[in-house]
Amino acid sequence: MVMLAYSNAYFFVALPRHQAGTTLIEVLVAVLILGVGLLGAAVIQLNALKSTDSSRMTSQASFIAYDMLDRIRANAGADYAWGRAARAPASVAGASVRDLDLHDFEANILGFAGESGAGAVVVNAHDVTVSISWDDSRGTGIPGTRETFTLTSRLDADVESMR
Repeated sequence: MVMLAYSNAYFFVALPRHQAGTTLIEVLVAVLILGVGLLGAAVIQLNALKSTDSSRMTSQASFIAYDMLDRIRANAGADYAWGRAARAPASVAGASVRDLDLHDFEANILGFAGESGAGAVVVNAHDVTVSISWDDSRGTGIPGTRETFTLTSRLDADVESMR
């Protein structure tokens, strides 16, 4: 009896193999997902910083405008009408309270907004309007954008009679 022998070279037996780690493709996909997530977080942080800066400038303008309005009420007999086109009176020893107040107003505007800052005080009968504007390009991302804070208040009739 003759027995034929067949080679097992063409028949692969699938033995169960257990993976002992991650492949390079899995690592690259995980790094890509992490990178996209971190990039998104950085963009959100930058937008938050822009908004925070714009809000800080508005708050500072509000403080300066309310300070000027308080000074006008404290010295109601003086005419505080002033615009940024004209320089505020110099702060010298013989200056009036009004001149010192306007000088401080201008110095505060220049201190928080730089040379792009502008301010105005308009007195119209019983109404006082204090306006402060500045360059808000950083907050909006659009060059040349200006933001303006305007505060309008009515002076008391008793205060107005002192003028």
